[in-house]
Amino acid sequence: MAVRDPEDVFRIPGYFAFWSAYTVSGFGTYVTTLALQVLVLLTLHGTAADVGLLNAARWLPYLLLGVIVGALVDRRRRRPILIGTDLARAVLLGAIPILYIAGWLNTAVLIVFVAFFGVFSLFGDAASQSFLPRVVPKRSLLAAHARTDQSDAVAQTSGPLVAGGLVALAGAPLAVLVDAASYLFSALAVSRIHVDETRQEGAGQSRGLRSEIAEGLRWVYRHRVLGPMAIGSHGWFLFNSMLGTVFVSFALLDLHLSALQFGITLAAAGVTALVGSSYSTRVGLRWGAGRTVIVCDALMVVAWAVIAVVPTGHSPTWIVIAILAVGQSLYGLALGLSNANEMGYRQLVTPDRLQGRMNTTIRSANRAMIVIGAPLGGFLAVAIGYQPTLWIAIAGFVVVTVFLAVSPFRHARHSDAAQ
Repeated sequence: MAVRDPEDVFRIPGYFAFWSAYTVSGFGTYVTTLALQVLVLLTLHGTAADVGLLNAARWLPYLLLGVIVGALVDRRRRRPILIGTDLARAVLLGAIPILYIAGWLNTAVLIVFVAFFGVFSLFGDAASQSFLPRVVPKRSLLAAHARTDQSDAVAQTSGPLVAGGLVALAGAPLAVLVDAASYLFSALAVSRIHVDETRQEGAGQSRGLRSEIAEGLRWVYRHRVLGPMAIGSHGWFLFNSMLGTVFVSFALLDLHLSALQFGITLAAAGVTALVGSSYSTRVGLRWGAGRTVIVCDALMVVAWAVIAVVPTGHSPTWIVIAILAVGQSLYGLALGLSNANEMGYRQLVTPDRLQGRMNTTIRSANRAMIVIGAPLGGFLAVAIGYQPTLWIAIAGFVVVTVFLAVSPFRHARHSDAAQ
C-alpha cells in the first residue's frame, strides 16, 4: 500500500487543527519537563531520587488504570475527551505557581499534583492516539506521524532553551504557566475538528469491560509482530527512564551545569530529531518499520555511551556541553527516525475498534516501566554513582536491540496492513 507523501497530509480536513494542538501543547510539555526537574533539584533542594519519584508519579496512573481507560475510550467519542483533559491539565499546572507563592509547595505536594496530571494525561493520550486514525486515512498515518514528529523536534529544540531562560528569569514555578496556556490552545484547536464519531460510539458495550480489555491484550501480545514490538518497547522505556532521570541529576548536580546550559544540550537532540523525522517516511518505506527502529535503537546505544564518558573533573564547561550535545544529537536523530515508524505501523495494522485498547495497552505498560525505571535510576545514582548507573542502563538498551533484531519485528513493513 502506498503512503501519501507528507506534503499532502495538511490537505486532509481536520489534520492541521490536530497538528496545531499537538505542536503547541508539545512545546509547553518540554518547558514543564525541565522546569519541574529544576524545581525539585534547585528550588526545593531535592535529590536524584526525588526526581525519580516525580517521574514515577507522572506515569503511575498508566500502570494502575491504563488498560481500563483504553477500553473506555474505545466506547466513547474521542474529541470531547481530548478537550476535557486539556482543560483539566491547564488548571492543574496553573495551580503550581499559586501554591509556590503561597508557601504551600513542597516535593510531596508536587508529586501528588503530578500524579493527578498523569490521570488526565492518560485519558488524553489514549484519546489522541486513537483519534488520529479517524482524522486521516490509514495510508497517511506514517506521513501524519512524521509531521507531528517534526513539530515535536522543533519543540524539543526550543522548549528546553525557552525553559532554561524562563527559569533563570522568572523561576521554575512560573515557567509551567507556559504549558498551562498551551493546553488551553490545544483544547480550542481540537474543538474545531469535525469528525463523525457517532457510528463508533458505544460499540461493543454489551460484551462487558473485562472481555474488551482481554481482547485488547490478546490483540497486542498474540500478534506475531506487535507482540515482540510491544515487549521491546517496554524494555526500551525501562532503560530510557533510568537514563533520563540520571542524566538530569548528573548534568545539574555533578557537572554543575546551569538550567540554561543543560537546556542547550537538550536542544541539540531537538535539532537532529527534526532531521530524523524529516526522513522518517522515506527511510521507513525503504527499510521497513522494523529494520528502521532496530537500527535507531543501536544508534541510541552509541549516543548514551558518548554521554557516559563525559569528563567529570575540572574540564572546561564548553567541552562538557559539547560532548553532551553530541550524545543528545545522536539520540535525537535516532528518535526522530524511529518514532513515526513505530507509531504508524502499529496503528496501521490495528482495526479502529481496537485502537484505544491497543494504544493504551502498549503505552500503559511502557509507562509502568517508567514507574519502575525512573526511581530505580535515581536510587542507583545515589547509591553507586551517576556514570555506573548510566552504563547499566546502556547495557539494557543493548539487550532490547538484540531482542528486536532476532524477533519477527525485524520484518515489519508498512505494507503489512494490505496482507
